[in-house]
Amino acid sequence: MYLLDTCTFIWYLEDSPQLSHKAREIIRDERQLFLSLTTLWEIAIKKTIHKLDLKESTADLVKICEEDGIVLLPIESRYFDTIQTLPYIHGDPFDRLLIATALDNNLTLLTDDRNIQKYTEIKQVW
Repeated sequence: MYLLDTCTFIWYLEDSPQLSHKAREIIRDERQLFLSLTTLWEIAIKKTIHKLDLKESTADLVKICEEDGIVLLPIESRYFDTIQTLPYIHGDPFDRLLIATALDNNLTLLTDDRNIQKYTEIKQVW
């Protein structure tokens, strides 16, 4: 079971060559893919401040997830306790929330983020 990080999800949507072969294979073959609402929140903010040019609306992204069998995970209050136990390697609040989500749900995080990859607490693949 895999949790897609924000870049992974965007690259999947765009069929980007930045998506690793292994990540592409997992997304294609895996039956249990998850996306945190954290990712949709981050995308909405980045679109608002013009740091991301993605044509799909949040509603479109939700529909794509439904059609592609990607399960949306809510943001749970228990994740905040987990965040507080993480070493402060990565300062990005969205990424720290994704790490906590992966940990608390026993998911492998599909990410190419080198800062996230420094966390030995979580399972990750790229």
